[in-house]
Amino acid sequence: MDSQVMPREQLGVCAEGNLHSVYLMFNAEDGIESQLRPCVANVAQYICELSDQYTDSAFNGFVAIGANYWDSLYPAKRPAQLRPFPAMNSDNRDAPAHEYDLFVHLRCDRFDILHLVANEVCQMFEGLVELVDEERGFQFMDNRDLTGFVDGTENPKGRHRQDVALVGDEDISFKAGSYVHVQKFAHNLSKWNRLPQKKQEDIIGRTKIDNIEYASDDKPLTSHIKRVNLKDENGNSMEILRQSMPYGSVKEQGLMFISNCRNSVNFEKMLHSMIHGDADGHHDHLMHFTQALTGSSFFAPSLDFMNDAAN
Repeated sequence: MDSQVMPREQLGVCAEGNLHSVYLMFNAEDGIESQLRPCVANVAQYICELSDQYTDSAFNGFVAIGANYWDSLYPAKRPAQLRPFPAMNSDNRDAPAHEYDLFVHLRCDRFDILHLVANEVCQMFEGLVELVDEERGFQFMDNRDLTGFVDGTENPKGRHRQDVALVGDEDISFKAGSYVHVQKFAHNLSKWNRLPQKKQEDIIGRTKIDNIEYASDDKPLTSHIKRVNLKDENGNSMEILRQSMPYGSVKEQGLMFISNCRNSVNFEKMLHSMIHGDADGHHDHLMHFTQALTGSSFFAPSLDFMNDAAN
């Protein structure tokens, strides 16, 4: 592929926030890859076309293929950094791996459209895959997590979203694709809400009401922001594009954490910093109040890659 020609990205990868979301996790039946390849391309194209049809409600989405299923579906070539979810455990902090074959991420400002499209997608896949897990997310207050703190404050803005989230010329075959990591976190809100507000703020590293980040010297080394704001060996920020949303019911609720990035290293380093901490063992104290139930690794290819592979 000519490095000067930008393949068509899946629009949901870099989309701005929405009011509602639906997350569909599928596992494929055995031996149906030749049928599934064109179906995956059709679903991705369908989602793209609906972005135009439902532009007033900001519909968007993307399809991603699991790290452990990629070679079965697309045996000819593999994204350079696509690897299984990096399961980690330290003391009572657990980031388990729970892989799926396909992930369909749908978002919109109208829930009825999402419900309709989710059903359509499942019908398009009928006989080829099994729906293993489904969650429905929602915007909470003014883009806050259920802990009460604004989420995604560090997200890249504008065109920089594409720079962070989409593969470039470093892996030409997968240009305009994105590495996707998904974790379903269940919050212990009764335990969290018993904390004084100042203690909560120290754990996050910013104020709760007005969302002002602590000065660098004031951030505890165990604060969430300190643990995830990392720099590489050249001093550059290791950024990801977070597409996370709260999910759940009164019985179980938390955050569907979704990272999109042009590499898989940035997320892996952040997770290690949260679970294992720095050289002195300063881990993320937010992990005392939330539990990762799943951890999955995917790649969301460009529309052109999926269309070419389907033929």
